[in-house]
Amino acid sequence: MDDSLQPGFSLTGDDDGRWPVVLASPHSGRDYPASFLAASPLSLSQLRRAEDAFVDHLLDGVSGVPILRARWSRLFLDLNRAANELDPAMFDGRLPVPVAATDRVACGLGVLPRIAGHGLDVYRCKLPMAEAARRLAALHLPWHSRLTGLLHQARARHGFAVLVDCHSMPRPSGAQPPQIVLGDRHGRSAHPALVTLIEQHFQGAGLRVARNNPYAGGYTTEHHGQPAAGIHAVQIEIDRSLYMDPARLTLSPGFATVARQLQGLVRRLVTETPSMRLAADWREAAE
Repeated sequence: MDDSLQPGFSLTGDDDGRWPVVLASPHSGRDYPASFLAASPLSLSQLRRAEDAFVDHLLDGVSGVPILRARWSRLFLDLNRAANELDPAMFDGRLPVPVAATDRVACGLGVLPRIAGHGLDVYRCKLPMAEAARRLAALHLPWHSRLTGLLHQARARHGFAVLVDCHSMPRPSGAQPPQIVLGDRHGRSAHPALVTLIEQHFQGAGLRVARNNPYAGGYTTEHHGQPAAGIHAVQIEIDRSLYMDPARLTLSPGFATVARQLQGLVRRLVTETPSMRLAADWREAAE
């Protein structure tokens, strides 16, 4: 592990399982290693267009509940991808591990992304194959191990755990596009009543909410969401124009409103989920 990449993330809140909810912000990292910047033909402002900018700050008003925040840019390593979502064409030599040829990899959006916004190439040249292993060992494995530990602690104490994976999105196309998109892997990563609670919370705030379209959740919800085992994961995508100027990467007056809406959601999850039968036996109880 390269200590220069440490710490790869920050954790705030109580990490002893006292809360049934865990929050994560894997795409809001805004740090860029000097070697990465030197290897890219893109300017810092071009690279920053890929960030879920300020999502971590939207969570600053949440107290107590554990929040995991990424440090490094998603272009350096995307924590919401599987470790084997690698594009062999990006590397000089054969990768030492089998790779997953997913649609995300084909689009240049694997765990080490090939392209940034507007289809721009992230790198000038191919990377040494050891670089993938270095980043995965230093950042990807510790992040998901920490998430797993937090969720298992919460489940041990409450009988269930809820992971809310927080993201932002460009404004979708259409006359009345959704402002919030909830991803539960089409019902596979969370109890439907939990997703309904989150949906109704944002609808009650006057926001347009969609499920799984155009974002159904990534590796985080797919890997950690195990509702039959009492662990539920929901991805939340927020239209970033609600709280920031996407062109200037500056906060807008709507920031405080969105932050309050997220704080209110966390309070509801903490108080209402204990009565929702989210423990590992909920499927059997429903039959």
